[in-house]
Amino acid sequence: MLTIASRVDVMNRLGRAMADPTRSRILLSLLGSPGYPAKLARELELTRTNVSNHLTCLRGCGIVVSEPEGRQTRYEIADPHLSAALTALVDVTLAVDENVPCMDPGCTVLGCCEAEVPSSEDVS
Repeated sequence: MLTIASRVDVMNRLGRAMADPTRSRILLSLLGSPGYPAKLARELELTRTNVSNHLTCLRGCGIVVSEPEGRQTRYEIADPHLSAALTALVDVTLAVDENVPCMDPGCTVLGCCEAEVPSSEDVS
């Protein structure tokens, strides 16, 4: 469910959620599919307590939600919009290099795929 929050609040919550490498690994796993603390602990080679603590943080940040299922609790990204945004953020930041041309043939980002005009210092 989308709600209205200040941009600064959103950036702070996302930053806190992704600042820790373990939380980032949990988020990447949850982007693939919902997860359970015990299963996440096994897959990520962490203790269940550690995973549960990080899931509590992610839930407090509003990034994940939990759903009781009998004796287990299922965790998933809070909203499909957030899943899409996190996936896009990861995809974009994987290959940012100013000296390499954009690899997206359909890129529409202003200034991304334009050839550089040489400065007067570059011309001999």
